[in-house]
Amino acid sequence: MQPVYKDRREVLMASDEMTAQIRRLARQVAERPSDLSSLVIIGIRTGGAYLAKRLQKLIREIAGVDVPTGIIDITLYRDDWTRIGAAPIVGKTELPFCVNDKDVLLVDDVIFTGRTIRAAMDALIDFGRPKSIDLLALVDRGGRQLPICAQYTALQRNVSEEETINVYLREVAGRDEVVIEPKS
Repeated sequence: MQPVYKDRREVLMASDEMTAQIRRLARQVAERPSDLSSLVIIGIRTGGAYLAKRLQKLIREIAGVDVPTGIIDITLYRDDWTRIGAAPIVGKTELPFCVNDKDVLLVDDVIFTGRTIRAAMDALIDFGRPKSIDLLALVDRGGRQLPICAQYTALQRNVSEEETINVYLREVAGRDEVVIEPKS
């Protein structure tokens, strides 16, 4: 692996490619063999929440189905929440539907160790018992510490411990871009 330089930045997906990949993922979800009537989409706050809304819109365009969409905050379910600080900022969970017997599509921007997804599943189970849970992650950066995998991904890319993959979304950053950057 090449050495990491302080100002090194590698664009993995520019805006147009990211839009195309999210559309491809939405098409894969819309064409899944199971009935879309039992599907709900839940985005992990924050990046996953914005992606979930985009997927909802695209699935409506592709399949003509308005899939219920919600947001889950995992702050207090993380196994490292005490390291975050004395008073972690807890976001709002917004699930305007029952998850019992639903096929849940859990959405996040990047999957790395699997710990965020484990926390999200723990939080989700507090709201009911889904029939199934699938995972969609825009980027899989490898490095799993738990046996969790995404059923839907746009990009798989392993990076060194000195690097991070950042997903910038227009809703927050004003642009769509996936980049490898040195850890700060």
